[in-house]
Amino acid sequence: MITCPLCDNDDDKALVEKLRKNDIAAFNTIYLRYAETLYDYSLHILMDEDECADAVQDIFVWLWENRRRLNITHLKSYLLAAVKYKLTRLIISSKRRNEILKKVHAPEEQVMEENMELKELKAAIQDFVATLPPQAKKIFQMSRELYLSNREIGIELGLSEKTVRNQLTITLRKLRTYLGRLSFWSVIL
Repeated sequence: MITCPLCDNDDDKALVEKLRKNDIAAFNTIYLRYAETLYDYSLHILMDEDECADAVQDIFVWLWENRRRLNITHLKSYLLAAVKYKLTRLIISSKRRNEILKKVHAPEEQVMEENMELKELKAAIQDFVATLPPQAKKIFQMSRELYLSNREIGIELGLSEKTVRNQLTITLRKLRTYLGRLSFWSVIL
């Protein structure tokens, strides 16, 4: 694997921060670190080298063009979700759709991939929750992690049940939008 010596020791968060500041060395490091993984994943699904190379290239072009707006903490999960979304769109519009779908998943592979997707979804949700204001974060966690009712949350935090419900509605709407940008996860919620 080729590396970029200027940024090779940086973690993903540092690379994303540098990328947001137009650091081409950070972009090159991200590309060198993840392009091959994304390509291999794509090739496993599409089985067409040119389409896979184009899909991965499109992801990195998008990443560069939108670098100033990025708010990513789990870069690998984000890039894998982006390539999955890109591949989904390619398959839907492809004339080879049925051929691709027949070859894509054997039952054992499907279970393993679903587990991987679930982990990626959880990581994406954790990224989102980390960006919430303190009160919205606490309400979301009490609802979704502790399974408390809106009434119980309201009592615990000294808020009305309606305020809790409104906060959750707003937070879930934002989460759907956030996940929708990553992939098709918003359908699940």
